[in-house]
Amino acid sequence: MTSNWWKILGAVLVVYSTVGGLLSDVPQLPILHESIRNLYFHVPMWFGMIVLFSISVFHSVKYLRTNNSVDDIKAVEAVNVGVVYGVLGIVTGAIWARFTWGQAWSFDVKQNFAAIALLLYFAYLVLRNAIDEEQKRAKIASVYNVFAFPIMVVLLFVLPRLSDSLHPGNGGNPGFNAYDLDSRMRLIFYPACVGWILIGCWIYSILYRLRLLEKKNLQYDK
Repeated sequence: MTSNWWKILGAVLVVYSTVGGLLSDVPQLPILHESIRNLYFHVPMWFGMIVLFSISVFHSVKYLRTNNSVDDIKAVEAVNVGVVYGVLGIVTGAIWARFTWGQAWSFDVKQNFAAIALLLYFAYLVLRNAIDEEQKRAKIASVYNVFAFPIMVVLLFVLPRLSDSLHPGNGGNPGFNAYDLDSRMRLIFYPACVGWILIGCWIYSILYRLRLLEKKNLQYDK
């Protein structure tokens, strides 16, 4: 029970931030209005994705050093959950854009680079499925992952800042500041980020353990 405290904490924070995000008062800002509540869901998805991709590349580096297949399994399962978070991030962002920018996908530079960054990891999964031999697949995928991660960081955090963008915090467009993100919102936003990250790590750990069991069963059958 003591080893599961972080799972319980993640579940409590997600429930708290979901209920609070839907029912609490928010600043009545021009254009944003009630849509600012999406901050509690959209941004935590991206934070969760980045944490999961960080876990993945860490285990890919470990695999290249040790050739331990367990690290390769951890890497791919972290990417699997991270991709789901990334898709949710794009979907929630498109919904938000529909009500604030006038259309779900305006080909804004931030939207485009976010989609390309996510495609990098779809390509990682496709690459893995294209190689049958286990050790070869793990090594090539690990090398790809090591290069994909810094490219993803550049696409999400560097290039959008160099071009005009409607997205807050990019292309000269100011991000949320103390006036926008007041103390009421911070009490929900920060727990939401922590909660969704912990839930993502929990799902990743479940998938990883399932993959280990499948691998042991295959070895036993042989």
